[in-house]
Amino acid sequence: MKETVIVLDFGGQYNQLIARRVRENHVYCEILPYTVPIERIKALDPKGIIFTGGPNSVYDPASPHYTPEVFALGIPVLGICYGCQLMAHALGGRVISAADDSVSEYGKTDTAYQTSCTIFREIPANGVSWMSHRDYISEVPDGFSVTATTAHCPVAAMANEEKKLYGVQFHPEVNHTDHGSDMLRSFLFDVCGCKGEWQMDSFIDDTVAAIKAQVGDKGVVLGLSGGVDSSVAAALLSRAVSKQLTCVFVDQGLMRKDEGDYVENTFTKLFDMNFVRINCQEEFLSKLKGVSDPEEKRNIIGTEFYNVFWNRIRDSYGSGFFAQGTIYPDRIESGKGDAAKIKTHHNQVGVPKDIHFEGIIEPLKDLFKDEVRAVGEKLGLPHELVWRQPFPGPGLGVRVIGEITAERVHTLQEADAILRDEMEKCGYAEKMSQFFVVLPGVKTVGVMGDARTYDELVAIRAVTTDDFMTADWARIPYDILGRVSNRIINEVEHVNRVVYDITSKPPGTVEWE
Repeated sequence: MKETVIVLDFGGQYNQLIARRVRENHVYCEILPYTVPIERIKALDPKGIIFTGGPNSVYDPASPHYTPEVFALGIPVLGICYGCQLMAHALGGRVISAADDSVSEYGKTDTAYQTSCTIFREIPANGVSWMSHRDYISEVPDGFSVTATTAHCPVAAMANEEKKLYGVQFHPEVNHTDHGSDMLRSFLFDVCGCKGEWQMDSFIDDTVAAIKAQVGDKGVVLGLSGGVDSSVAAALLSRAVSKQLTCVFVDQGLMRKDEGDYVENTFTKLFDMNFVRINCQEEFLSKLKGVSDPEEKRNIIGTEFYNVFWNRIRDSYGSGFFAQGTIYPDRIESGKGDAAKIKTHHNQVGVPKDIHFEGIIEPLKDLFKDEVRAVGEKLGLPHELVWRQPFPGPGLGVRVIGEITAERVHTLQEADAILRDEMEKCGYAEKMSQFFVVLPGVKTVGVMGDARTYDELVAIRAVTTDDFMTADWARIPYDILGRVSNRIINEVEHVNRVVYDITSKPPGTVEWE
């Protein structure tokens, strides 16, 4: 981590995406809230700083600001959208509100670039950028020149090349901006002088060595869910401390069909570790009996998981070190609002006060999901596990709408298994970001075997997305959907109708609950 770029977050929705784009160039990157003291930035000695976008107006005294001293550190700065306006405002330029919709811009916008500017040197003079702004820069600060324009935006980009200060009104980090990745690459390498030394191989070697030094001859306990993050964490820890590692897997009966057995077989065969499986479906179902409210279900599942896990740890393993599959997005401090708080996430659990570990190990705490997957591949984890689709913390509990019973969970597991089988057979599984079956709790009239039926409806949900901030419903060919529907109705008891969810995000969400 000799070369680091800081993303200073002003509440932008794309803050994590910016950091991922930086890391795709093998440059290490950290996201910090705009409330971070400048002394911290100086101590990190970054190669560059990127200001994110944000929903505020820079001329509003209550909006997020940062000390203008940052522009005098001699560190290159790139301001994006709100970050560009903030740079202009702080350095004496003029930012004004768009008086009407003809000046504000949203979506794909034709843009003209000055290719003499360093960050536009490798791209065509004309292209499409992704705009999302109500305010605009009407006058650039002294020493700056306008480096890009649109039909309605007089300053789509600006630069002070001598001081290595750059601003773009659009979003180069999103795929909708033509050559946006080239612009960011030029900033990183041509402006900041980065070398691109952030590699997964060195991360594994360095992390294994650090774990060995920290643990010594003590034990390590990891809560293993079978998801990507905890699985990769387990593989890393196993390489470092082998039999000193105990993985505790709580199978609450709300996983996909045969998934508990798959997790157990994978980790007992591939790794030299202690594996403990706790089967507790009946216990969870008894707590959920009669409960239909989605938030209440989530709370019960989370609380019961916590109790089951820690009761087992308390009885047998409450010493040494505790490990978690926390990844970087789980702990990013938000730049939204005046009080920056760390995001609460299921991968970060509190240790009960009566259990005393010597420390907590989070080997993946600096990685994004795509980087975690890269580590998993290099550690030899099965491809299907490394590239497992996102799965909600409460499991199928949020895909069974209404009351959760053993019979309804079984119905959903069987239908979901058929969908997955057909998607694998036809090669569509890797073309979609996420796909699954939902049991909405709706019964419909049908005819089967010349007799009237009144049974369950199941819904298929499939989406494509780059970042899950937005998602589009997947256009699965009708013949594939037809095969899936036919198999579910014929092979799964108590299902007589299959529907397909064609709602994008927004306005919908990926999950139903």
